Amino acid sequence: MARQQERARRTRAAIVEAAAVEFGKRGYAAASVNAILEGSHATKGAMYFHFESKEELGRAVLAAALEKFKETTDRWTGRTDLDPFEALHGLIDDVARMFLLDAIVQAEFRLIIEPEFYADVQDGGARVWGSSARDLVQQAQRQGLVRDGVDVDKFTRVLAACLAGQRYMADLTAQQVDLRARFEESLEVVLEGLASDSWLENWRREGWSAAATAADSA
Repeated sequence: MARQQERARRTRAAIVEAAAVEFGKRGYAAASVNAILEGSHATKGAMYFHFESKEELGRAVLAAALEKFKETTDRWTGRTDLDPFEALHGLIDDVARMFLLDAIVQAEFRLIIEPEFYADVQDGGARVWGSSARDLVQQAQRQGLVRDGVDVDKFTRVLAACLAGQRYMADLTAQQVDLRARFEESLEVVLEGLASDSWLENWRREGWSAAATAADSA
């Protein structure tokens, strides 16, 4: 029984991964069920055992992406060796790396702009890492690293909009874009108006800590 359950778990995971690749490449409407089956090496019967429809499969991809974002945010918000802005830099760098390398995260970005999944935007990955960004800025505020009178919610909204814009532009332009560098510069521009003078002075002198950058092998 345990062996059968493990086999079923692996089959389901393979189908979700193959669906993510197909959704990320073609979008939801044009995604081919046959291509998903070919990519997962699963039978049609196995796919419909786990998922009743393509829409349910799309929601499984969204759920898998959400788990990945939660793991990432938990890792960076739990870093006690970094100040909150350094941890925020690491979080944003990791999110950019996931957009570049992770098929499930790439698919999530494509799916949430599809009409079938508009309602999922508010509960998607951006909410998870956006909430964590807000928490890190509040920590920085308590530690005296934020300018007086700063609106933390406004910061979170502006940063999220900047990063979303950079991600969309990376898709739209025909040129190769260093998304990690673009995410970093967006954070730096926003921090110029948010962080205290003493923090900014130290950052301009020292730069980002190597420990606050996502490892490519992570």
